[in-house]
Amino acid sequence: MKRLIVNADDFGLTEKVNQAIIEGHLKGIITSTSLLANGVAFESAVRLAQLHPKLGVGVHLNLTDGSPVSAPARIPSLVTDKGVFLTGPLSLARKVAARRLNLADVEGELRSQIERVLAAGIPASHLDGHKHFHVLPPVFDLVIQLAREYGIKGVRCTAERSVELFRLIRRNNDSSIEILKQYLTGCALSVLSSGFRRKLRLARLSCPTYFYGITQTGFLDAKALQKIIADLPQGASEIMCHPGYVDTELSSTPTRLLSQREAELQALIQPEIKQLIAECGIELISYRNLAESP
Repeated sequence: MKRLIVNADDFGLTEKVNQAIIEGHLKGIITSTSLLANGVAFESAVRLAQLHPKLGVGVHLNLTDGSPVSAPARIPSLVTDKGVFLTGPLSLARKVAARRLNLADVEGELRSQIERVLAAGIPASHLDGHKHFHVLPPVFDLVIQLAREYGIKGVRCTAERSVELFRLIRRNNDSSIEILKQYLTGCALSVLSSGFRRKLRLARLSCPTYFYGITQTGFLDAKALQKIIADLPQGASEIMCHPGYVDTELSSTPTRLLSQREAELQALIQPEIKQLIAECGIELISYRNLAESP
């Protein structure tokens, strides 16, 4: 059977991102979302999640943007002298390569983020990483450990299924370099993720068999969605998306995804997309359903 999780990242980033995610859930195909414990709109996201219990909610672990949940003095290897996270996953990767990443700091901050979400009354369905930092080998082992400890049944595995790269580039010719960079990022993440699925199975944690959305980040229009859905294989798949509305609050964040978020939302709520899912016999699920599978 074909089963599909459509997960909206960045819940809690801004009020307008929260609004778009709920709209995509109620009007479209979003079944799941990932909550930023350090997001400026965290409390709003929690209230919305409680109002819409059919929406699966996981923890969008974050070590790359904004301020930590922990006191900065307790996690010095993760923050700048201003007390905010080092910018970008490459900074973390360089620290891993140089063996300068303090895993005790990482564990402490990830615990703080998970505990903040759970303390808000959100039964977290899964863990994933903002900008996919969680696939860094020493970090991923920690994520598995924490998922088991806190009873969280799902973890995202970012081994991206192959995409029709050149068709995507033809539709977005002005952004060909960006798409190629994202494609190569997806390839690198797939290599890093290659052994993780086995580790997840051994830990009795769930993850979809197939994953989509890295190459298409910022370019997940209706045609890209239609292609993914029409070619969806048997088993469980996840499409990652980033819906939102642009306002001054979003523009002041480090994200490069602005108007692209509005375009993604419009694709996600198109009636034709829902119709195609029905025609293809695809069951829309969340990570909760994945964990409940026999």
